[in-house]
Amino acid sequence: MDPLNESLFDAQALEAPAELASALAPPAAPGHFDELRGAATPVAAPRVGGPSQPAPLYEASSAPPAVHAEEASARERPPLAPAWADFFEQLGATGFNDLPRRAVSLERQIRDNGVTYNVYADADGPQRPWSLDLFPLIVSPESWAQIEAGVLQRTRLLDRVMADVYGPQQLLAEGLLPPALVHGHPGYLRAMHGVKPPGDTWLHIAAFDLARGPDGNWWVVSQRTQAPSGLGYLLENRLAIARQFPQAFEALHVQRLAATYHAMMEGLQHMCPAGQPPHIALLTPGPYNETYFEHAYLSRYLGVTLVEGSDLTVRDQRLYLKTLQGLRPVHGLIKRLDDQYLDPLELRPDSTLGVSGLLQAIRAGNVLVANMPGSAFLESPALLGFLPALARRLIGEKLRLPALPTWWCGERAAMEAVLPQLDSCAIKSTYPGDDSHTSFDAVLGSRMGRRALDEWAGRIVRQGDEHTVQSYLPLSQMPTWTQDLGPGHIAPRSVLLRVFAVSDGAKSWRVLPGGLARLAGADAQIASMQRGGSSADVWVQTHGEVDRTTLLQSHATPASLARHRAPVTSRAAENMFWLGRYTERAENAVRLARLTLDLLGGEDQSSPALLAWLHRLALRNALVPRDVPTIPKSRRVFERALIAELGDVEKGGSVGYSLRCVREAAAAVRERLSQDNWNQIVRAEAEFLRRSAEQAGEKGEGSYASAGALRMLESTSAALAAMTGAQTDRMTRDDAWRLLSIGRHIERLGFLSSSLAAGLEIGSVHEMSGFEAMVALFDSTITFHARYQQRRDVATLVDLLVQDGDNPRSLAWVTQTLRGRIARLAGSAPGKLTALSHELPDPATWTLEHLCEAGLDGRHPALEDVLENCETAAYHVSDAIGIRYFTLTSESLRSVGA
Repeated sequence: MDPLNESLFDAQALEAPAELASALAPPAAPGHFDELRGAATPVAAPRVGGPSQPAPLYEASSAPPAVHAEEASARERPPLAPAWADFFEQLGATGFNDLPRRAVSLERQIRDNGVTYNVYADADGPQRPWSLDLFPLIVSPESWAQIEAGVLQRTRLLDRVMADVYGPQQLLAEGLLPPALVHGHPGYLRAMHGVKPPGDTWLHIAAFDLARGPDGNWWVVSQRTQAPSGLGYLLENRLAIARQFPQAFEALHVQRLAATYHAMMEGLQHMCPAGQPPHIALLTPGPYNETYFEHAYLSRYLGVTLVEGSDLTVRDQRLYLKTLQGLRPVHGLIKRLDDQYLDPLELRPDSTLGVSGLLQAIRAGNVLVANMPGSAFLESPALLGFLPALARRLIGEKLRLPALPTWWCGERAAMEAVLPQLDSCAIKSTYPGDDSHTSFDAVLGSRMGRRALDEWAGRIVRQGDEHTVQSYLPLSQMPTWTQDLGPGHIAPRSVLLRVFAVSDGAKSWRVLPGGLARLAGADAQIASMQRGGSSADVWVQTHGEVDRTTLLQSHATPASLARHRAPVTSRAAENMFWLGRYTERAENAVRLARLTLDLLGGEDQSSPALLAWLHRLALRNALVPRDVPTIPKSRRVFERALIAELGDVEKGGSVGYSLRCVREAAAAVRERLSQDNWNQIVRAEAEFLRRSAEQAGEKGEGSYASAGALRMLESTSAALAAMTGAQTDRMTRDDAWRLLSIGRHIERLGFLSSSLAAGLEIGSVHEMSGFEAMVALFDSTITFHARYQQRRDVATLVDLLVQDGDNPRSLAWVTQTLRGRIARLAGSAPGKLTALSHELPDPATWTLEHLCEAGLDGRHPALEDVLENCETAAYHVSDAIGIRYFTLTSESLRSVGA
């Protein structure tokens, strides 16, 4: 049997796990550094048919070449690198047989933790689980020393480049930097010229993408300075992989990460311009950004407030967070937003993600921003070619960590030198992602024919400054665990390493001892998560003691605990409020639709008052279009219209629309919901819309279509009950939860009081069928029959549905609950009510005798007044809450903690 195709679990002749791994793991592709064995795989001699082509930059390895007779057998391959040998020896008694189980456990952990990467950032698209390989990338202390020294030096250099470009601009005057790469770059912000950042530090977080060449040395491929992603994902990677290999993690002396995060936060706090302790927030574009999970995860880990642009406001050149308690000063901002979207007043006017006036607050020195706006020009690949000269000029040093040879074609000499080499280089856009310049994805010359290369050469000659050419480097390949063929096997995959430098004080940085390894997909050419790649944890070894610093404080104080209790932002509060309202609205719509379909298909269809009541409620709650004929005129047309409207999520307001609104409101506060709660919401909408589409596609008429719709509504009712249970029993009773509860009860009060008022006005409650329908709509049928037996009069109706303080769907219970929770929201002591609470009727003033008094015309004016007051007060209180807590207008324009 060919050893390359031999099952991992049948190869038991070798007992040592390291020897078994060496025998069964294919080598890296020829010409690539093999991380598993610590050496490059020799390039095979050319065979008949032409010279072999080396794999291009970023290209994933193709299938291993066939084993030839003259080559060594698989069992005679070079031994593993010492670190990898130790790793496999730590697998334990179960050895390789346990790897499939660990892979399944890892996949389940990623799914259960809700780790996602939204590839297309599509609001309506499915969330993609984060892709993480079972094996880590292991970096030796010697390799890390080279990386750490080089990354620290480059970070210092880039920081000084920014200081010069936004200050004296000596580099431009001396010709060391072409003006086209600075002033011509859309990422250069003229509004930042002359700004003095806190601590004279421009860069607080910098990321460098590194590749290891065949000689084992590391090379810089690119750098990220605007809003580098990965600091949160690498934390999740570490926790997940360390849990799968705890013995190996300890035995290999892997450096921990917490100390660096702690130092970064201390550095930011010390450099913040004001505030003790300073208030730091993390600015995210929102839940539809592809890396939103990381933003939420990182904010929780660092103990900072997660905010969107709409959460912030600038007053008197100072930045404030809009909270339920008023405006709270923000002294520091970790931004995960591209610079152009930061301030619609001075940058992109169409941006809804930023904060109007933010740049003015920065210029005034009242807020620290990490990183300072204006660093985007540093990300241009063309800049890499100029950094060696800049290093000699600014810091008087030679770069310790080289970058791949890079030519900016805006210089004629560079263009002419690189044109003959296009077939072995990567062609990149000088200004990627900018509409005002020619922007394109990187292409590989080795993947193109002569005609395509000539076309690219023509483009470069015509628009040289728009193109940058970078030398080719075969990426190193690390072992990965794949289960696409049989029970599982080891396969080499090309890898890029992203390393982070973070500031720990003014003009001081440290390198995070780890990183984010990105693996190229099996058929992809670029190691990118957006193109189907995956990730791996990075284990950096140390010869010394492992730093076991943790962000968990051993002796927590009330002050430290209060700092980690994030304030409720006005945006989060508003979304929680509407999450409650739309959940209740969906429940009401489902109950009303079920009741209507049941009655239309029942035996008692002769009551005009009942049909009129159903028609009015259906119109009021958007279950049917306005132009649908009344039920007596065309019962079947009305029924078909109601069924068709159930799943309309665009222009309707029925069940499907409410479920869509529930999901969108929940997405905006995703970080506040448990994974189970979020899954319930997503599944409920998806399942309802799927069954609704199937229902619309059925040819059946009449009772057949109605029966299918009723089954669908019954299933949705159960899903909504699960959602309500999660909201009621599994959420912390903070102000955000109180607003969710207030939203539910406002919606319930308005719906129930208007429904009962319509039944009294039309007279349906005075008939047996209408009376039973009203009790069913209040979800009180069982209680009513148990308590009142066969009585069917206004007194029993009022007693249970209006006055009963123990019935959660009676108007008295809902009103009293609302009054109390509104008072608690305002900070009142238990039992103390606020002015807004008094806007709601007081159930204590209602008496059964008074409400049941009937006039000469048979109507009940006192009861009708109470119902009208309840409905009016519900929506008045809703408006008042919006003004006081969400828009922060009127008397709420106060500052807290300034």
